[in-house]
Amino acid sequence: MSTKTLFITGASSGIGAATAREAVAKGWQVGLFARSEDKLGALVDELGDKALALPGDATDLDSQKTAIAKLVDKTGGLDAAFANAGMGLSASGTDAGDPEEWEKMIGVNIMGVLWTVKAAMPHLKDRAGHLLLTGSAAGRVHIPGSVYGASKWFIHGYGGNLSEEMKSFGGRCTIVAPGMVNTGFFDEPKPDKLQPEDVARAALFALEADPRCATNEIFLMPTQ
Repeated sequence: MSTKTLFITGASSGIGAATAREAVAKGWQVGLFARSEDKLGALVDELGDKALALPGDATDLDSQKTAIAKLVDKTGGLDAAFANAGMGLSASGTDAGDPEEWEKMIGVNIMGVLWTVKAAMPHLKDRAGHLLLTGSAAGRVHIPGSVYGASKWFIHGYGGNLSEEMKSFGGRCTIVAPGMVNTGFFDEPKPDKLQPEDVARAALFALEADPRCATNEIFLMPTQ
């Protein structure tokens, strides 16, 4: 069987980069999509010829379509896409929140995910492919006024709807929903919380499950 191919958004650091490393270690080819061309280049240097840097903006549908087309042209097809790009907010709550920051966040956390799915779906249909979406513990509980949390509630609802849609061609959709992860998302290191590698291993667990097994959601929380 030919090597499988995975497209990852937000691939230059954190969960995206860790998933790329885990996937390549398991024999996958990866397309690395993010805005930071330098970081992507360094990651490709680390991972070797199974990785392809695809600089682009997750909030631009054409950018994602072009990137996936380049990846498919190199590898011959697409087996999975990980809509992982996301951002948080500097001010929490609705009353104290910044409307301009909300618009930017919705562009990444909601529209960016929709664009990944829209760009990837025609290719995934050819291979009964798999979609991964980065959810969050914040999309499973109510946090006072959290607009960020509401963006993740969208992901959890949308992922369930995608699972139903993708049944028509044997495809699968998994929401990987972590609690606090020690990434650049936070200003201070969180060494006692989840590490990006924990989330990456969960993503590959879902991707490599038997085709009869649809892992609809993996919910990860720090022990402490």
